[in-house]
Amino acid sequence: MKALAPGTVIFHRHRGYGVITTVNLLTGWISARFGNESRTLDLNLSTDEVQFADGEAILFRRAPPDRMPHARLMAVVRELHQAGYQKLYLYSWPKPSGLHWRWHLFTGPRDWMQRSWREGWYGSGADYNSNPVMGWGDSPGASTEELIHALARFDPQGLAHALGRDEDHTAWFAQVCDALLPGYMYSLDMQRPDGGPLTDMPPVPVIPVRATLPPYSGPDIAWPPGWAGLWSKVHVMPAPRINLTGLPEVPEQAD
Repeated sequence: MKALAPGTVIFHRHRGYGVITTVNLLTGWISARFGNESRTLDLNLSTDEVQFADGEAILFRRAPPDRMPHARLMAVVRELHQAGYQKLYLYSWPKPSGLHWRWHLFTGPRDWMQRSWREGWYGSGADYNSNPVMGWGDSPGASTEELIHALARFDPQGLAHALGRDEDHTAWFAQVCDALLPGYMYSLDMQRPDGGPLTDMPPVPVIPVRATLPPYSGPDIAWPPGWAGLWSKVHVMPAPRINLTGLPEVPEQAD
């Protein structure tokens, strides 16, 4: 199915041609404006017989789009690894609500807990549901090659930090992509009972990226290289820096 995003032109048999103003890929509800009407109309893509402008039916229930970007990001990282950008890593983990998964691309040293942050290299499935883009100037539904070119244009200096060899991680990532793509993604979620240390290393959690896919039943996914030593101790947030100014600091907002 074609991309669904704000700005997509649609056709409704009772209203004619309109433009999507908001979309929720998790529920299938959209808001659209038709003609010169000032108010938007809420429609359900599964029941309201909405079509694309060229007449193609939107089969949201039978052929749903990806409701999270992680599988597309995995394909991007795999292609960049093959091109020599092996110091590129994809970290994904759930929000506290469990409804959405965050994603974070980082480069340089392979430090999963103290990874570097660059603007535009992270996001959330919650944002993707409403506007299915990565934020690199890419278009909804862009192919893997188009996403790579968009990232290279968006932050060439950041992408240059990914040049280099990391053969064990690249081999692990290729195996994961072969097992999961295109319908599933991994979550690096380290759960531990009551904040205590983990005694075993369970398989990496796997989540489908579309609503109609069954639970993952393939081979277990091992944790990435560099994670083995993280299971022997409890991880805590670093201590806040000392404030010598006497003025209260404004806390950073979390997504």
